Amino acid sequence: MQKMKKISLLLAAIMTLSLASTACDGLLLPFPSEESSSAIESGSNGSWESSALDSVEGSLDSVLEDTSDSADSSDSVEDSSVENEDIYDEELLIMQQTVDLAYELSYGETMDGSYTLRGEIISIQSGSKYRATIVVEGREDFPILCYNLVGETDSLRVGDIITVFGKIKNYKGTVEFDSPLLMGLIHHDKPNTGNDPYENMSATEFYANYTPATSNTDAYYRSLHGFLSGKVIETPDQEPEIASYQPKNGSKFIRNSEMIFDESKKEYTVVDAYGTEAFKVYRDGAYIGIEEVAAFVYAFGTYPANYTPSKDAEPDESIWGEYLRLNHTSFSGSTKKYPYEPKLPNISGCGGSLYYYEMDIGTTGTDCDPSYPVQIYNNGFSITRGAARIVYGKTDLDKDGIYEIGEHHVFYTYNHYNDFQEYLNYQGGWGEMFGNITGGGTISSKTDYNPTDYVEIALQPITAFAAFPASAFYKNYYHRETAF
Repeated sequence: MQKMKKISLLLAAIMTLSLASTACDGLLLPFPSEESSSAIESGSNGSWESSALDSVEGSLDSVLEDTSDSADSSDSVEDSSVENEDIYDEELLIMQQTVDLAYELSYGETMDGSYTLRGEIISIQSGSKYRATIVVEGREDFPILCYNLVGETDSLRVGDIITVFGKIKNYKGTVEFDSPLLMGLIHHDKPNTGNDPYENMSATEFYANYTPATSNTDAYYRSLHGFLSGKVIETPDQEPEIASYQPKNGSKFIRNSEMIFDESKKEYTVVDAYGTEAFKVYRDGAYIGIEEVAAFVYAFGTYPANYTPSKDAEPDESIWGEYLRLNHTSFSGSTKKYPYEPKLPNISGCGGSLYYYEMDIGTTGTDCDPSYPVQIYNNGFSITRGAARIVYGKTDLDKDGIYEIGEHHVFYTYNHYNDFQEYLNYQGGWGEMFGNITGGGTISSKTDYNPTDYVEIALQPITAFAAFPASAFYKNYYHRETAF
């Protein structure tokens, strides 16, 4: 009862600020960086009213400390006092607490009043309803869907910073704004070519002579029209293709520690088992191939443009049609609740500190589980989700900007979490399978199970084990080798 009283006080504080913000013509405060500040559109530079902040400052001081346990421990606020913080920090703190409270909503519950959030767009879906998913700074693992976004939405793109105002609810397990008002906008790194090569192109014409995207700008314009960027455009089979040669260090498969980005960090080069270039994935691109999606997640720590966090989106309401892919939700990996699942490395669901997430892979089904017959994932009108998932954990636990061996894993399962293979960060690089069926257990059984342990890997640059040195193309890229 006492906790609910404190949460109510915080809600009242947030509502006061949210309502005060409606008096601003174009509420938007830039992130505190030169790049963001210079990118603010003219006419969108409103500010918070200091009187509103003063009116709730005392309430925040007394409430935040006791409600911080409601937030995830990895995202908790170290200092709940706002007395010596500037306006930006106070505003951000309130928005972070709003997200925390939104994620405490029960199924079908709506928060009282209306709220303002500013966040980066991580995905966009157009159709009969306009939807964009945002994340608030400091709460990147807790996306908020903006359903039926109202305002000047035509120019929005992934990476933009937007400010929205409206009611927040839990709709069938998805935390979302209901018809929020778009109040402010910052464009981030929009291509400066000025030419959209696909503006007047039909899907039939585009796929008739298909070639993969050649740059992130190319991928960006493709995604505006619901066109793919990858080398795979046909629905893949459920099993991944494994390279005939996979480097080892002793008995352990090597996971390539080299991460090869261009200077913009939006172009990622995937190498083969010998360290030479195989293909690229682009931050603004759309992908359906198992390996391309795995590489995208490994490189960028999120999902491609044709994905949505929702589990209920309809293909015929999306520009992606048959290429729409669903789901980006937390994965507990609790072996107590699901004893047939193997324990993934350092997973929070089993007492670890690494938070894992899952997303669909739209294969043609799985032939090893009678609960998931072989069916088309997306026929353009409806989706049958199947049993194939990418499951990944990526958390910079020590906040040093580098993902160490215990902070970064990408797995693939095509029998609904019974068995897993680790993605090894090179073409055809998949680790040894482990899990329940591998150990002789019965599929998804809570009585007849025998999951084998995670198979340890060696994290090293594969070029050191290649038959010849890395090719000269490396000199043209920015390298970041995982250090530990």
